[in-house]
Amino acid sequence: MQFIKKLFSPITTTMSFIQNHFKAMIFILILFLIFAPSSDKDFTPNNLVQINLIGPIMEVSEILEQIDKATTNQDVKGVLLVVDSPGGAVAPSIEIAYAIKRLKSKKPVVVYAAGTIASGSYYASIWADEIIVNPGAMVGSIGVIMQGADVSELMRKIGISSQSVQAGKYKQIGTPNREWKPYEVNELNKVIQGTYDMFTKDVADARGLDIKKREQFANAHIFTASQAKGVGLIDSLGVKYDAKIKLVNLSGVVNPVWNKEDKFDKIMKKLSAQTAVTLHTYFPNLVLK
Repeated sequence: MQFIKKLFSPITTTMSFIQNHFKAMIFILILFLIFAPSSDKDFTPNNLVQINLIGPIMEVSEILEQIDKATTNQDVKGVLLVVDSPGGAVAPSIEIAYAIKRLKSKKPVVVYAAGTIASGSYYASIWADEIIVNPGAMVGSIGVIMQGADVSELMRKIGISSQSVQAGKYKQIGTPNREWKPYEVNELNKVIQGTYDMFTKDVADARGLDIKKREQFANAHIFTASQAKGVGLIDSLGVKYDAKIKLVNLSGVVNPVWNKEDKFDKIMKKLSAQTAVTLHTYFPNLVLK
């Protein structure tokens, strides 16, 4: 009897392990099915990369990392930047713009505007080899704004007053507890105008436009795709298919292989989107801008 038990012990031990760890094994199998490559093609290095610039431009470390990787990756022969953004903060927009400029010095870059390419997102795109815009997209808004609320009347009504100690005449610029004084507005205008001059000069340099005619292409004008082409802000009208074909031609690749979004990242983005919808449902005023 003992002999028989020893003889079959490897089998019984295996069966016991399966019974005790069945759920864990199923979980591992599911992970394998999700993340395992579907074919040998998934092992082929991609030679073209699509990078997305979607939504307000605030935190840009992730997209800068993607651009830098595409810049240094010898397998990548060209980059498509897909833009649908109303713009955002000045400094992050410039970070992307100059990253694209560095990228362009090594390999072709095509920008495709899917919906909106305006203000900071247009700034981010100006040094691409070509800007192709969906015929229904909005373009432009080349301008700078700084705004704030004056809540002094509300503070008086609810009995709140503010106090501060500061050194420097302009240290309280932009505070919302009172109306801004004329000399403060002039100080802010100095910053706004300086930023606007930089923005328009970069646009003119990148797009080969006459800075003396910036009132035509800048001044926060909003253009249709066709109008934007007329003033030189974009190169052509088209859809994403056209932009991808253009990049293939510029890069000279014979067999284009595009990057695919990581499956795990895709799942996490879906979960994040669902969480955001839930939060918005229960907390409709909880908005990040």
